Amino acid sequence: MASFEKMSSSKVLIIGAGFSGLATACQLRRELNCDDYIIYDRSSAPGGTWWANRYPGCAVDIPAVFYSLSFAPNPDFSKVYPPQAEILEYFNKVADKYDVSRHIVQNTEWEGAYWQDLTSSWVVKLKNLTTGQTFYHDCKILISAVGALVNPNRFGVPGVEDFKGDIVHTAAWKEDMSLHQKDAIVVGNGCSAAQLIPAIAKEARSITQFIRTPQFYLQNENRQIDDNWKFVFRYVPGALRLRRIFDNNKYISCLQASNVHLTDDPIVEISTHSIFTKSGQEYPADAILLATGFALTQYDVELVGRNGQTRNEHWDNFGYKEAYKSTAMSGFPNFFYVLGPNSGKGHTSTIYSIENYVNLIMKVIAPVIQDRCSFVEVKPESEKDYNVNLHEEIAMTIFNNSCGSYFIDYKTKKNWFIYPWNSFVMWYSTHWGNLDDWTYDVRWLMKLLVDEPKRLTHE
Repeated sequence: MASFEKMSSSKVLIIGAGFSGLATACQLRRELNCDDYIIYDRSSAPGGTWWANRYPGCAVDIPAVFYSLSFAPNPDFSKVYPPQAEILEYFNKVADKYDVSRHIVQNTEWEGAYWQDLTSSWVVKLKNLTTGQTFYHDCKILISAVGALVNPNRFGVPGVEDFKGDIVHTAAWKEDMSLHQKDAIVVGNGCSAAQLIPAIAKEARSITQFIRTPQFYLQNENRQIDDNWKFVFRYVPGALRLRRIFDNNKYISCLQASNVHLTDDPIVEISTHSIFTKSGQEYPADAILLATGFALTQYDVELVGRNGQTRNEHWDNFGYKEAYKSTAMSGFPNFFYVLGPNSGKGHTSTIYSIENYVNLIMKVIAPVIQDRCSFVEVKPESEKDYNVNLHEEIAMTIFNNSCGSYFIDYKTKKNWFIYPWNSFVMWYSTHWGNLDDWTYDVRWLMKLLVDEPKRLTHE
């Protein structure tokens, strides 16, 4: 490993400047009065998925009242399902209000992190994506606030390199791309595709959507939020918390348009200006728009804990990807996930999950932040018991390994994504659980108490 002589340092290092990173930073200041933190993000602007996803029609697919932080409610969204630009605007307002923006370093990707027993700290390897320079940063607490919707899935159809038009993923949209009177191919039929197609249907000459698995849709109208409702949301206590969750789709009616065609005929080859399907059909193509989801590579970064054990080795010993309450692993002191393994819910806002896990992390790290101990680590037996219970519960749901989806790790056949309990259990377990499942190291503090009198006597 390279020399660390000119290494920068902070008490807390956060990876990711999306909502997870924002909530963590805000609560460090609000709950622990800690301003000694830095956030590294590989994008050129903060916002996470709400900065990356700027495709036409991008919007929240749950009601806006559920998409603001509890300590910074926003009564001013214009629609029940607000567009991406409004979410990003809200994000930046909160970041400015809590003085987070100046802590964010952009265009920087983390490449590894290494626990140091002697100093009870993490050395994090980072790369400046603008200059290509590698550097290191030392921190007491390392928090991964990296989301899953980061790296687009690869599109590896034969002939793709010969295509002469644009090939664009929804999370890497070209702002200046025009689809006016063009033949557009849309691959995928998840949330992104359902938002994108209605937004471009009047512009494109034709849209052919290729799907793999049929979806179920519930139509719903995206109503404007008028001034009366905004008044209620702003001044009536609790009003922002009483709304149900609906799917918002004009997509279904859009499929009836004469220039929109839906097919499950698999794409097998691409040429310069067309695509070919398994049945032998040829479709003209000026642009291929990928709504194909994301490669779940957020855990691929090298993480080396106590005694040189890597994260992959730890998970191999367990038999699957895991973390205690989705936040921590034994053998990796002072390291935490905000949205770690098995933190995903099939309903309710991700913001709700983020805030719960951040609350747990703040409670656990408080003694380290306050210099009352050098590190905190989850107990191995607590980590094991939690995951045994978790997978027993998952086995009783539709999300067990008999149902094929990206939730199931193809290597271990275990569901690494779903949180199987209800929202109340998540809240209770992250707010009211005691600290018996954690080990705190006080040797560092004891050494300080011994050495300090000696130093004063010597002086």
